[in-house]
Amino acid sequence: MRARTIFLILGIFLVAGFAMLNVDEFTRTSVLSLGFTTMQVPLGLVMLLLVVAILLVFLATTIYMQSANLIETRQYARELTVQRELADKAEASRFTELRQYMESQATLALNRESDSVAAIDHRMALTENLLLERMEQSDNSNAAYWGQNDDALMRSRRLNAV
Repeated sequence: MRARTIFLILGIFLVAGFAMLNVDEFTRTSVLSLGFTTMQVPLGLVMLLLVVAILLVFLATTIYMQSANLIETRQYARELTVQRELADKAEASRFTELRQYMESQATLALNRESDSVAAIDHRMALTENLLLERMEQSDNSNAAYWGQNDDALMRSRRLNAV
């Protein structure tokens, strides 16, 4: 319990105890003036009733404020829950978008890689074909040189033999 509540309860018990100890004085009648008329009423009892009325007004005000605060707190809690759900959905959406983006980037990278591999394979095939052509030309050139050398050697042998 809060200190104010304890203090209020203690005050109520002190006033009740004081009224019980002095019940004879509280119930003794006195002439009271209300401004336009006079009445014979026990002054202590009137004052005690005023204290009780003020206490009841205070308690009613406190209960009203507590209930209004509780309703407002529950409303804020509901709004906070709704906002939290919206944030969770937005975060999930962002994760989904990020996953889709990452998948598309991975697909693009794989496509680029396969295109690069295909281009390299094509260039390697072209290079291999050019190299084979060159080797064949070189073989033909060598064969032609060997043939010319053989012819020249044969002519020189014929000339030497004659």
